[in-house]
Amino acid sequence: MMVSFYAMNLRRTLDKDDCAYIGENALSHLIEGFSCPSNPEVEHFLKHSSIEFTKKNQSITYLVFCNTAHKDILVGYYTLAIKPISVRASSISRTMERKLARVSTLNPDDGTYTAAAYLITYTAAAYLIAQIGKNFALPKSNRIKGVELLDLANRRIARTQYDFGGVVEFLECEDNPFLLDFYAENGFKAFDRRVTKSTDEEKPHELVQMLRFI
Repeated sequence: MMVSFYAMNLRRTLDKDDCAYIGENALSHLIEGFSCPSNPEVEHFLKHSSIEFTKKNQSITYLVFCNTAHKDILVGYYTLAIKPISVRASSISRTMERKLARVSTLNPDDGTYTAAAYLITYTAAAYLIAQIGKNFALPKSNRIKGVELLDLANRRIARTQYDFGGVVEFLECEDNPFLLDFYAENGFKAFDRRVTKSTDEEKPHELVQMLRFI
């Protein structure tokens, strides 16, 4: 049986003029059933930050549903934003560098290569997959595959790129061989690392930054 997935912009559920409106209380109840024990940060963001971030236009969360005969089931979500990205020239190929140069600023400004070429960085606006996760509260047979969820996020970015341009997207993930292999198999390349800030929920830890040209 063919399974159909679709993504809905979370702000539609908060817009009283939209046919998808359910209100904040019903929305909170809906996402309360989401579980991602392998990545508590992904679960915490959806339940405690996604609504406010969407309201303030800091990022936009898309809820992903499976369309069934009885009801639509929340199978996952992804969150997108536009953020600046800084990439060292030494961490990417010359082909990738030429693509990035079209939409970025270069430091140093003269663009010359010296013995310190590894310090040269390109800075540009990029599409960020800020969060992505599937709902493990569902039986395994009902869960969306990671590649299907990522494909929905990439297709959304591609539609935005068609209207507004841009050449690169990026994400940050744990230094986990399974995740790194998964994203590499789907066209992402590691280019740097970042240490997170300490919060009430978690201690600082290192994330691998990966990019993909659209």
